[in-house]
Amino acid sequence: MKKILLITGPAGDAQGWGDINVTQSIKKAIDDSGKSARIAFVNNMDEFYFSLEKNTFDIAWSALYHISGKSETVGMGEGDEKWLADIFDDKGIPYIGPDAKTMKELIHKTATHRILKRNRVSVPYHYQLETSDILPDIVYPAFVKPSYESRSVGINDESVVCSPEELRKRIDYIESRFEQPALVEEYLPGDEYTVLMLGNGTHQIFLPGKVVVDPSLFGKYPILRTDLRGVGVTKIKPVSRKKEELIELCKQATEALNCLDHVRADIRLDADGNLKIIEVNGIPGLKPVKSWSPQIFSLYYPSSDGPIEEYRKLIDHIVTSALARYNIE
Repeated sequence: MKKILLITGPAGDAQGWGDINVTQSIKKAIDDSGKSARIAFVNNMDEFYFSLEKNTFDIAWSALYHISGKSETVGMGEGDEKWLADIFDDKGIPYIGPDAKTMKELIHKTATHRILKRNRVSVPYHYQLETSDILPDIVYPAFVKPSYESRSVGINDESVVCSPEELRKRIDYIESRFEQPALVEEYLPGDEYTVLMLGNGTHQIFLPGKVVVDPSLFGKYPILRTDLRGVGVTKIKPVSRKKEELIELCKQATEALNCLDHVRADIRLDADGNLKIIEVNGIPGLKPVKSWSPQIFSLYYPSSDGPIEEYRKLIDHIVTSALARYNIE
């Protein structure tokens, strides 16, 4: 029986698939698939190293990019402290998800954009700016968000700026509130889509969906504010158009970034109807029913036994594909 070590901590909900309740759901799905999972809740690096030493397992799966006590933000970690994937690599431990280099590039949104642009993958125009920087020649309206966050952290109606004065104010807010530079992007007013990439090689599939929110919940702009995330109000619906284009764009992005096992690309339409990547999430949320990955998977692989069985199949697809990547039979 294959054994999976699930690693989470106080920052699990901000950084990765979710809190301890979600981790317990993943454990049950793994156990119900004929494998065995154990949970390691780690508060610091000592506890993380101890969990690796005391547990016997075939592969690790972490909800954490790096160890942090912050339950709302991700950031890039403290100084030169290693990320968990760095340590897995150093120790030769098989693990689910992209490698450490890719994980850092996915959290560093400016790095993501630069890599994709270099590989001719469509992204918004973008600048990483601090309060001391001279403003470039920006086309307004523009969209401003933290450079090292995920899941709409730091995003609200004030994120859309229409003048240099508003831009300066927002950059200052991000720098003071999140202690990181701002990422200034082209404002994309069109529909939002998301494409789930699961597996590798013969196990790999790309599943697109359209992000739908009740328009009455939006404020001044149709953007996914922080308060609209993780509360069950965003729904993923089938894609009626641009399906193949969405799949191809996600495929190009995930190849350029060397993504593995389970990632999700978020995409929006610009003012001219062109699709552009806005983010690639390296540890997508896995709350049963509510998170986008389970919603998308259920659209394509519905079960007469209901959403819990669909969730089990999703988790098993991720784990089985990762084990195959390491030739762990």
